[in-house]
Amino acid sequence: MSDSPTTATRPPLSNPRHWPMFAGMALALLIARLPWGLQRGLGHVLGWLAWHLAGSRRRAAEVNLALCFPDRDPAWRARLARDSFDAFGIGIFEFARAWWGSTEAITPRSRIEGLEILQQLQAQGRGVLLVSGHFMTLEMCGRLLCQQVPLAGMYRKHRNPVFEWAVKRGRLRYASAMFANEDIRATVRHLKKGGLLWYAPDQDMRGKESVFVPFFSQPASTITATHQFARMTGCAVVPFFHRREGGDYVLSIGQPLAPFPTDDVVADTTRVNQAIEAMVRQAPDQYLWIHRRFKRQPGGRSRYYDKGNTEVAR
Repeated sequence: MSDSPTTATRPPLSNPRHWPMFAGMALALLIARLPWGLQRGLGHVLGWLAWHLAGSRRRAAEVNLALCFPDRDPAWRARLARDSFDAFGIGIFEFARAWWGSTEAITPRSRIEGLEILQQLQAQGRGVLLVSGHFMTLEMCGRLLCQQVPLAGMYRKHRNPVFEWAVKRGRLRYASAMFANEDIRATVRHLKKGGLLWYAPDQDMRGKESVFVPFFSQPASTITATHQFARMTGCAVVPFFHRREGGDYVLSIGQPLAPFPTDDVVADTTRVNQAIEAMVRQAPDQYLWIHRRFKRQPGGRSRYYDKGNTEVAR
């Protein structure tokens, strides 16, 4: 498949190994075009099923919430964990609609706060790194923002070539480009030319340059790419928060982090985590708690997520 950030090359239909995934993508395409009200209803059902069937991911969410909100009542955390799976189910349909469906019914119910900040930076010819977290609204709100500004994205390639093609092709319907996370040179060129790039550095990316900095007061292995991109390109680092409010979508663009970058990569990476943490506190149910965010600790691999481990009281 092509490595170009602006093209997606389809795997050969003649290969029988790809047929099941092609069939699955065809079904997903049909689902993406269902009425939005029906999709939301099905999303609740999917969230309920995931809660009851995905035991290891349910435990990951419960452990994360216990680590991040130790002072909250266990019943509050249990309710939040359940609500996060509900948001997860709806989010799956949002992903499909953003990639392959229409936003005609959704665009009128969205608003963007701080769009003038991006427009001012664009007018200055300055690159912008929009830093966000892994919220379930990320694809839908990314598409909504792309309707206003030429926004590129950064992503991790999928192992299955059919899924990789289908998702990248879907994203390129609205994004100006999609950079694989190992394509650093092209990403740097894009930012140096004044491009806008959406980026979420809030997952434990094994094999990437990282430091341990606090996330909800817990040591979290966090990649330093935000600091590095800003240092190499002079781009502005701008917090980007997106959330669902009932059937509406709110996109909030903050002021650029300043001063950023500094000479202290740990301090800069800490500031990025603090910005994302502030976003999570505004809509905690919509955050991707099923990711094992604290699986690595300064002393090595943690046992937080091991089955039967009682180190974290849920």
